[in-house]
This record gives sequence, C-alpha cells and structure tokens, in this order.
Amino acid sequence: MRCPFCGHLESQVKDSRPSEDGAAIRRRRLCPECGGRFTTFERVQLRELTILKRSGRRSPFDREKLVRSIAIATRKRPIDTERVDRMVNGIVRQLESMGETELPSSAVGEMVMKALKSLDDVAYVRYASVYRDFRHTDDFAKFLSDEGLNEEAED
Repeated sequence: MRCPFCGHLESQVKDSRPSEDGAAIRRRRLCPECGGRFTTFERVQLRELTILKRSGRRSPFDREKLVRSIAIATRKRPIDTERVDRMVNGIVRQLESMGETELPSSAVGEMVMKALKSLDDVAYVRYASVYRDFRHTDDFAKFLSDEGLNEEAED
C-alpha cells in the first residue's frame, strides 16, 4: 500500500481487526520510509458498479460519496454512527446483489430515502429536499402531506 504522506510504495501492517460487523478489515499501517501511520479498510467488492446519472453521464459508484450525502442529511441528529454505517453497508450490499453492473442514480436515491425514512424523519426530509430538488416551501409542504409526516395537514 502506497504511503499517503511520502508516496513510498510499501508499508507495514501493524494491526488488523474486523470492523463494520465483519464486513471489512481495518488495518493500521506504518511507512518504513517516513514513519507515517495511517489506516486502511479492506472490503469485499462483489462487482464494479457504474451509476447512470439523470444527465446520461456514467460514473463509478463511490461509497464515500454515499456516506457524505447521508452524513449531511443526518448532521446534528441524535443518530448513532454505527446505525448509519450499518445502513450504508446494507445499501451497498443491495446494490451489489441486484445483478446489474450499471444502475440508475434513482435506484440509489430511492434506497437511501427508504433507509432514512425508517431511521429519522428529519434526515429523510433533508435528503428528499435535495434528491427531489425542492425549490419552494410549497414543495416541502406537499412532500410532508404526501408522506403523512405533517400532522397539521391531517387535522
């Protein structure tokens, strides 16, 4: 593994342990050249996934991009990070097990929406506001009433 500090091509593994419910291996590494310490994660990847964007552009699936978008939706919410990690792992496993190597971005978005709805209503609405491209407050009100999340709309 290349050292992220000095670029040396080799590093020594100092510690390995399972993480993420056994779905990954966390390795602590040491660069023999500069002495820098860093962590890597090794995961099973069933297949290379490509995401087909609405614009027609294709891009490789990026797990970290998924993690960042969910982190934005769940920021400052009382949600345990382990639950979010399990949710991300579940979404990735679902995507990999779909049998397709090219998936529409809408499939990923809908999976995230479904997972967030069962996790936290506020995070769900935050994510939906970006995913569904809300432009006005009316968009929020309509979404909340359609989803049964707005108690005042039901009275």
